[in-house]
Amino acid sequence: MKTLAITLSLLGFVLSNSSILAQEVFPVFDYGEAKFNNVDTIPDFQSQNQKLKITGTIYEDDGVTPAKDVLFYIEQADAYGDFDLRYKNDRRYVYHSAWVKTAKDGRYTFYAFMPGNDRRYNQLKQIFPIIKTSKGEVYVLDSFLFEDDPLLSKLCRKKIKKKGDSTRILKPRKIDKLLVVEKDIVLRQNLMYTK
Repeated sequence: MKTLAITLSLLGFVLSNSSILAQEVFPVFDYGEAKFNNVDTIPDFQSQNQKLKITGTIYEDDGVTPAKDVLFYIEQADAYGDFDLRYKNDRRYVYHSAWVKTAKDGRYTFYAFMPGNDRRYNQLKQIFPIIKTSKGEVYVLDSFLFEDDPLLSKLCRKKIKKKGDSTRILKPRKIDKLLVVEKDIVLRQNLMYTK
């Protein structure tokens, strides 16, 4: 967990110094021409108690035009707050991850589960999103947090509000046996790490 946090904090430095290195680091470069749907499921979804559906629309910078052919990747810790790291094709990856690609309506859906807190490092419940547009632009969004997280303190909420991105705090509502979140995303230039 600590290693992942350090890796994520270094991503901005890596990107500002080399787009070639960015392609080594970001999982959105792993499957450039692969065929994806606009719906995907995180491994172990079926066996989890707190099943989560995150759905929404990705919009272009104007906030109105749906963003077509956008690769959207998420990764998360397991229900205990640990990241299950595995190897495939000589590359390390987070096992609890998923990919979607938007159609012309910009819609996406992930079936995931509520990640756990890693109390050893006082880590919040988080889902880490990365987006790559059809033009190759990469957006590393702030992690998605959860309203009911006991570690999401008043001070943390105040900092998020001051930064102006309180929409990163997801507020799932229970529908049948599923926690559901509608999360729309606008591809603002200030969120972009590379062009």
